[in-house]
Amino acid sequence: MELSMETMRGILPARPRDGHKGRFGHLFVIAGSRRFTGAARLVCEAALRSGVGLVTAGVPRPLADCLAAAFLEAMSLPLRATDAESISSEALAPALRFAEDKDAVAIGPGLSVHPDTVAFVREFVPHCPVPLVIDADALNALRESPATLRAIRAPCILTPHPGEMARLTASTTTAVQSDREGCARRLAQESGCVVVLKGYRTVVAAPDGRIAINPTGGHGLAKGGTGDVLTGLVGGLIAQGMTPFDAACLGVFVHGLAGDLAATRFTARGMTAGDALRMIPAAWKKLEG
Repeated sequence: MELSMETMRGILPARPRDGHKGRFGHLFVIAGSRRFTGAARLVCEAALRSGVGLVTAGVPRPLADCLAAAFLEAMSLPLRATDAESISSEALAPALRFAEDKDAVAIGPGLSVHPDTVAFVREFVPHCPVPLVIDADALNALRESPATLRAIRAPCILTPHPGEMARLTASTTTAVQSDREGCARRLAQESGCVVVLKGYRTVVAAPDGRIAINPTGGHGLAKGGTGDVLTGLVGGLIAQGMTPFDAACLGVFVHGLAGDLAATRFTARGMTAGDALRMIPAAWKKLEG
């Protein structure tokens, strides 16, 4: 099916007038490293604009102070770090404990592929007790460990771009792009996860064979950081209690719509991921009618 304004309005999470922040979910974001501090900030800000009640960012301890100052509305959880200031495998136990009473986890943006961080991801993902959104370097950490995907116990959404999809499936970007729906459907069925294959006309595939195509968005979103914005949006929606497939569909639709609005305001050529992020409230306003 092709996503539409009408179908997306039909799955919007309820927002009761007497609701409070504890009612709208708590997302735990695991992101960032010394070279990629912006990724953690983009994920958290996008999550907060999803309607989620609370966001906590798990970040490398040496970066916690500067990121906490940047987050403003989000909280931070300092985690043990490697000598490269990425998250260490020694952070596994506290991260899993912290996740226990949260509503969802978004993991991956800006983590780096430091070997000890890869070890952290490969242990955290299959033992995570709550729904997961896996993106970016967390996907790269799993590319040589397909059994880890199959071992995931919680509901899960994977958000690869074509290159990451090729690495996950031992294929090539050209092959992925030549059969986007088929590749997404096969990975969803093999992994048991909802798959979001990013790009022009993003594909959302469910393990039961359902496929959705997103008509919003364009080349204005072909900029670094826009995937981090999508991860925050989808993570925030699943933390609000949406099913993985519905959260993925609504997230990609609103993300693309925000990109379209930013392209209209700033031009597609000149817009940035931050511009799309700032247009998310306008996208919600248009969707809510």
